Amino acid sequence: MATPVASPLLLPLPAPAFPPRRVASTQRLLLAHPPRAGRPRLREPPPPVEEAAPAAVEEAYDAPPLRLLDPPHEDEPYPDEMEAADPDFYRIGYARMMRAYGIEFLEGPDGMGVYASRDVEPLRRARVIMEIPLELMLTITKKHPWMFFPDIVPLGHPIFDIIESTNPETDWDLRLACLLLYAFDVEGNFWQLYGDFLPSGDECTSLLLAPKEDLMELEDQDLSSEMLKQQKRAVDFWQKHWHKAIPLKLKRLAPDHERFLWALSIVQSRSFNLKMRMGAFLQDANVLAPYADMLNHSPNANCFLHWRFKDRMLEVMIKAGRSVKKGDEMTIDYMSAVNSTLMQRYGFSSSTNPWELINFSSPAKIHLDSFLSVFNIAGLHDELYHNATLTSGESTFVDGGVVAAARTLPTWSDGDLPAVPSVERKSAQALQEECRKMSESFSTTIQQDEEILDSDEPIRKTREIAIKYRLHRKLLLQKIIDSLDIYQDRILF
Repeated sequence: MATPVASPLLLPLPAPAFPPRRVASTQRLLLAHPPRAGRPRLREPPPPVEEAAPAAVEEAYDAPPLRLLDPPHEDEPYPDEMEAADPDFYRIGYARMMRAYGIEFLEGPDGMGVYASRDVEPLRRARVIMEIPLELMLTITKKHPWMFFPDIVPLGHPIFDIIESTNPETDWDLRLACLLLYAFDVEGNFWQLYGDFLPSGDECTSLLLAPKEDLMELEDQDLSSEMLKQQKRAVDFWQKHWHKAIPLKLKRLAPDHERFLWALSIVQSRSFNLKMRMGAFLQDANVLAPYADMLNHSPNANCFLHWRFKDRMLEVMIKAGRSVKKGDEMTIDYMSAVNSTLMQRYGFSSSTNPWELINFSSPAKIHLDSFLSVFNIAGLHDELYHNATLTSGESTFVDGGVVAAARTLPTWSDGDLPAVPSVERKSAQALQEECRKMSESFSTTIQQDEEILDSDEPIRKTREIAIKYRLHRKLLLQKIIDSLDIYQDRILF
């Protein structure tokens, strides 16, 4: 039989020994102002805390909670009229000006030009000499719809209707001429001031302003008839749109056809084509750029134009590796064209134009490689150049006229087949004789034209450039004759 076991006595457990409760003061529980975030500040040490009575502690627990969640308290309401802190901060538009580095604008033999005011050593990269902002230029896109940069034509102005009526393929110069005339009429526009630097009607060399008797001085029937067509085209356009019933704000832009012809001549002789990147779009535009339009033409130019799209700035830059001396003229290459094209567009010609052509009718031909080796001319037909480093005594003779002779003379080349000296001399003499006949076909000689240009009698600009055009043609013929003389003397037996 199992013996019962006595159960242990269940005694109450002792109470846990909690640490004594700390009595906090009322000053620490009540906050008069909500705490603020930020860097801690150095303050004086707080005063000693006084112990509070138990009754005060109970009252402190019954106090309202912190005011962090209370609505904000506005000590000072907003004023009735709000004023901007900085009014200039809200002006979005601003004006930029042109900048030039190491150049000066001077009167030269061919009118106003850009010249170096200091020596420039050659560098591996191009160097900026001019910066022209978009705000100062006049531009219009080449394709429809027409876009202007900057957009100075207000909505609904009748000049836009005239621009819209032009032929999109051929009338780029008429559109830009209308835009130029409008810029002269806009109050405060930059071109109102820059117009003082543009040549007047009497100083302009464009054949658009030449009378018929001056065009006859060219002694080039094709060029003179083409310029008469261009003059008629401009006058017909003016008569169509500047009639008596047009509003005054349009009539005052071109009160007579001479004013429109002058604007058209400025556009043709001083504008250029440029690919302009506007945001994500690449626009082909016709551009009139102030100050850059004073750069004259040279086939061996030392500068070029560059569009800096990030801030819409046109840069004129010296080519990499080119050294410039103080007083040298800064030039750009307008185009590679014959003198008749340069006269029609820009109003000038050159006797050393390497792209000038003479049409020969004689069947005689000279050996191309032999002629090029005599004058140290290298390169392909469209890229011929004179290698001056290999030249000794004839460095003053070889110029663009000799390069033009290499392009325009009838030549032959048959691989490794050498030239026969006797045959080459006979062909050179035949070509010389044809050049003399072409020179004799002019009504004046080289000496007579030079006397007219050097005389003190006043002469119209258009007549002056017409005489220079025929003089340059005769000088090129003489250059070809002299080149063939040197070729006959130096050809190998």
